[in-house]
Amino acid sequence: MGSRMGRLFSLVASGQIKLRRIDGWRKIAAVMPETRQPGFSARVWRTALAGVFTLGIIAAPLVGEAQQVRKVPVIGYLDGPTPSLTQHLREAFRQGLQQHGWIEGRNVLIEYRSAEGRNERFPEMAAEMVRLNVNVIIAAGEPMILAARQATSTIPIVMAAVGDPVGRGFVASLARPGGNITGVSNLAVDLTGKWLELVKEAAPQLTKVAVLRNPANPSHAAFWREAQDAARARSLQILGAQAKIVEEIEPAFVAMASERPGALIVIPDPLFNSQRVKVASLAERQRLPWITLFRESADAGALISYGPSLQENYRRAATYVDKILKGAKPGDIPVEQPTKFELVINLKTAKALGLTIPPALLLRADQLIE
Repeated sequence: MGSRMGRLFSLVASGQIKLRRIDGWRKIAAVMPETRQPGFSARVWRTALAGVFTLGIIAAPLVGEAQQVRKVPVIGYLDGPTPSLTQHLREAFRQGLQQHGWIEGRNVLIEYRSAEGRNERFPEMAAEMVRLNVNVIIAAGEPMILAARQATSTIPIVMAAVGDPVGRGFVASLARPGGNITGVSNLAVDLTGKWLELVKEAAPQLTKVAVLRNPANPSHAAFWREAQDAARARSLQILGAQAKIVEEIEPAFVAMASERPGALIVIPDPLFNSQRVKVASLAERQRLPWITLFRESADAGALISYGPSLQENYRRAATYVDKILKGAKPGDIPVEQPTKFELVINLKTAKALGLTIPPALLLRADQLIE
């Protein structure tokens, strides 16, 4: 008990905690992790804190009223899918922070909020981060970034993944974003034609392709235009399917079935990412090979994924957070574009669909799921 009270007093004396500025258990726990342990009961806490206040009053002249308070920065982390589907991304982000000396629970706090696959929750999640007055917000995907931008024009926003940040108006340019938004682009819109090329190579007899998009995602209009242009260039017939909430995904597949497409492109969206297992199950039921951006979907059952590593995006996003916490302005930090793209092919899905993937395509794959 004595050592704990001494530890609390030393935090007050050093300026890490100021008696008139204590605003809750969370800030104490950030700099004194042992307060979160089972043995540190509320009774012990009250007794220790009372002692600190008493000693603090006596020692106040020695500490000095003008001493600067060291604030623990808080990161607001917005997530679309359920946390169980994104633990690897959270861990990648934390690893990125650690590489720059930021340790969660020691010298930085992270407030996590998940939409649980419900894009309509993004505005309230972003508004809550503003109420918490976090130091920086991290978000991925156009709907989430848009919600954060609408919630604040002052708190820095770091994009962990976005298809076309300039086209969407999130930044003025990649080199000089301006405003309060910067981060990592995934060039997803530009990859639409490549997805058609790959799925056509995997299934050479393909003549008709469906595209699943979210009409509530403003960027999907650009994806749809790209898909139409790419399909015409390859003499493929293209048809659209839409879902903006979880309950609309299965009806979208039912509507697709009547058109009998030979393959499916799933445009990246937090909704579809969070429901990738459901999408995989519905596609398998229709014996429909599908392709999308991130390898997490290939793990779930997509035939092919092609795009940048989402884990690497989150590690890179941590670098932006580090710069901002150290004083850089987001508008002065250039948006980063990916330089490496992963081609992942799920051979289990190919076998289930009765597809034989051409050897030339297999040789180009970065990973084969068997």
